[in-house]
Amino acid sequence: MKLTGLRVVDLSVFLPGPYLTMSLADHGAEVIKVEAPGIGDPAREIGKRDGPSTVFFRNFNRGKRSVVLDLKTEVGRLALLRLVDRADVFVEAFRPGVMARLGLDFESLARRNPRLVYCSISAFGQEGPYRDRPAHDLATEALGGILSINLGHDGTPAIPGLPAADLLSALQGLSGILMALYRRERTGQGDFLDISMQASILAACPNIVGSVFAEGLQPVVENERSLGGSAFYQVYQTADRRHLVLGGQEIKFVRNLLDAFGRPDFVSLCEMGPGPHQAPLVAFLREKFREKTLVQWSAWFEGRDICFAPVNSLPEAFDDPQAKAFGTLHTDELGRKHLAPAIRFRNERASPNWKEPTLGEATAQYCGSLSP
Repeated sequence: MKLTGLRVVDLSVFLPGPYLTMSLADHGAEVIKVEAPGIGDPAREIGKRDGPSTVFFRNFNRGKRSVVLDLKTEVGRLALLRLVDRADVFVEAFRPGVMARLGLDFESLARRNPRLVYCSISAFGQEGPYRDRPAHDLATEALGGILSINLGHDGTPAIPGLPAADLLSALQGLSGILMALYRRERTGQGDFLDISMQASILAACPNIVGSVFAEGLQPVVENERSLGGSAFYQVYQTADRRHLVLGGQEIKFVRNLLDAFGRPDFVSLCEMGPGPHQAPLVAFLREKFREKTLVQWSAWFEGRDICFAPVNSLPEAFDDPQAKAFGTLHTDELGRKHLAPAIRFRNERASPNWKEPTLGEATAQYCGSLSP
């Protein structure tokens, strides 16, 4: 596999760091998950179980090895330092300042291992007025402006269905680590990555900052190209109170649908771009799509060159024939379901170890005796 021989020491818990390091493990990296005494990663107790661990924990931590170290003790810190001496990558997600107090900051570890790539994920990064604030995904999405454009039908902010700041910061961290490892091949030197969840959210906004950067104004959600201002980028209710989406605004798709509906006169509204002038077309399509059930519309769209999709429930999404064909879900020998890696190579494909670690199972293997 691509990352065979890479050793990663992972101090992170919950979501961003574990998602990042699981991606490394899926492609062959040896990931040593360092957990605190007691329950370890709190994700071990989050959500429903279908075996020895929660589904949440399993789908962020498969293929790792767990060691238990009390980093508040000298014995625990020394054991961690010995792990770092032989590591390529170090990942932590504590609030800024915590690792320095423990003597485990980048400068301290780099003196022992100059080749170390050290990735720190935090809500706001290592600098700035918010660096010491506690925050999880929702707060960083709020500060990053995402909730202001993620509105419910009543026009007020709604909680997004995905923890976007968590996932984006994990993926930014993953890409940064791989860049640093590539550079290390030439220089022999490691590096420090300061990954901010808030900054990761803001960096993901290029398609919605037109009015912000050009005019200094908040986007008007109902007029924006990808937020509701286009009839062909919109959610519609069907006769059985299910929903479908039109998701392609190219004029060729517009013509294909409106010609089939006998309303080519509406095409000109779409040629003018998104905005309130498309309201008559939106109203027409709302009425039209209420004429059939979702199943009937899915059959009607089959074979037509139009960007259409049913709004699936999550069980339906995993049962979708395309999702199955791509292998997005794996069922292990115990009948437990796992999210498969999304990074798919033609050569050296991921070969995940679907087993999640039990707490402290590898402490003796990696750290030996922890007696003072």
